[in-house]
Amino acid sequence: MKTVRFLLILLLFSGKITFAEDTRPVITELNKAIRNKEAYSQKKEKRIARLKEVLSGNLSPLEQYNINKRLCGEYQKYKITIAISYADRCLQIARSLKRDDLITASLLQLSNLYSSTGKFLESQNILKSVKRESLSKPLWIRYYESQILFLEHYTTNTYNKAYIAQISKYRDSLLNELNPSSVKFKLNRAQKYIYDGKLKEAQSHLLKLLGEAKRNYADYAMGTYLLATVYHSQGRMDQAIHYYAMSAITDIKNAIKDHASLQNLAIVFYYDGEIDRAYTYTRSAIDDAIFCDVKFRTLRMSELYSIINTAYLEKEAKQKNQLQLYLLLISILSVILTAAIIYVYLQMKKVSRIKEELHITGQQLAGLNQQLSKTNFHLSEVNAQLFESNHVKEVYIAQFFDLCSTYINKLEDYRKNLNKVATEKRIDALFKMLRSNAVVENEIEELYKVFDNIFLNLYPQFIHEFNELLLPNEQVTLKHGELLNTELRIFALVRLGITDSVKIAAFLRYSLSTIYNYRTKARNKARVAREDFEKLVMTIGGTLPPANSGITTTTFFEENQSNKQL
Repeated sequence: MKTVRFLLILLLFSGKITFAEDTRPVITELNKAIRNKEAYSQKKEKRIARLKEVLSGNLSPLEQYNINKRLCGEYQKYKITIAISYADRCLQIARSLKRDDLITASLLQLSNLYSSTGKFLESQNILKSVKRESLSKPLWIRYYESQILFLEHYTTNTYNKAYIAQISKYRDSLLNELNPSSVKFKLNRAQKYIYDGKLKEAQSHLLKLLGEAKRNYADYAMGTYLLATVYHSQGRMDQAIHYYAMSAITDIKNAIKDHASLQNLAIVFYYDGEIDRAYTYTRSAIDDAIFCDVKFRTLRMSELYSIINTAYLEKEAKQKNQLQLYLLLISILSVILTAAIIYVYLQMKKVSRIKEELHITGQQLAGLNQQLSKTNFHLSEVNAQLFESNHVKEVYIAQFFDLCSTYINKLEDYRKNLNKVATEKRIDALFKMLRSNAVVENEIEELYKVFDNIFLNLYPQFIHEFNELLLPNEQVTLKHGELLNTELRIFALVRLGITDSVKIAAFLRYSLSTIYNYRTKARNKARVAREDFEKLVMTIGGTLPPANSGITTTTFFEENQSNKQL
């Protein structure tokens, strides 16, 4: 009980615990290891079974001793009562062999096991019976270890300065015998630093040792446990939790049932108010102690368990009371909710009727909106066509007056020229001028240029969009300096609304059959339906197609671009 109280007091002066983020993964790993304890125990049982199978064979006494010794080691921190039976067998075989070294080794092993089970008198008697003058160096090491183990276990419940001094004395002797480079030396030196209160030195040496040690070995478990106690004493609880957990994980994976890390970890969590976690770890630790039959550990865990279990039961009782309160509140809320549902249901029926009326009204409005949309669309079409028509008319009227004025001036100049020739009585020259077509041809050529310029100013994309209506290998290519060629002028007139071939032939001074052939040839080259070709030509450069055409240039060019991409 004193030990548990000491740990609780230590935590009290450590202050409130705050857990670092990096403790969570190791706690998760520990919880997983606890859940898999049975699997680790089965591995150990299989290892023990193989040794027992070897032992059942035809072995020499020395071989029997060695196998029994190994079995004792397997059971030492697993099932200590069975370990004692194998230690007894080792002692019997050693005596039959009359080997003093083996007898002493077996006695020291028994002493250690008795110390762990709380049989301190038997352990002490064995240690007193050891003939120290005949001990070899390895046996001196084991002797000092046994004395330290006995005194540490004995002082667990009976603190005595004299015993602590003896532990320090035996540890100094042990350090003198051990190889300074060995792990055992480093662990004992760290323990000496801890006993002497030199925590920084202990921390430094243990961190260095753990950096070299292999994980999942007993030495690693001991090293992490000692480092955790250092951090625990310094009040650095996040690090203490981390290394207690690492030590416990290593012990569990090695099926070690006699361990203190989980107990100390439970105390840390208990003090922090994490009763559930403290209870889980305490329960696991006490189960291991009972399984192993380690009396002093069971006693310590029982004391701790009684404290934590009381807190756990109090918490459960509190949670039960809270649950009852919550159930009462839920019941009240259920009644209120039922009333609310009934009220909402009645309101929903009322709303449903209103919605139905609104739906009918909405349908009527939708019909009116649809009619209005159609009317607006039709008006938009008409307005667009009117706008385009007015624009063309404005441009053409201005150009028409300019062109007429130009031609009047040219006719006046031509008349004056003829008059001059006639006045000079140059009859031959006069007849020559009258018979010549040069003036007419020049004027026609000039007319075409004027027409081409005016038209392309009105519809700058005409050539490109016209070619888009033709197959790729049939598109119109202009000569150098040409604005429009004959084919393009024909369809330029079509775009302006002049679709009568007779009028087109008269304007361009071609025969009717020539105009017909050009138009037919163009329809045959079209990449759209022949009957739609000229309708689409009439939409070039405009925002809307002619009324009742059913075709839009925009739609065609969008489809054309999509086909190109495909």
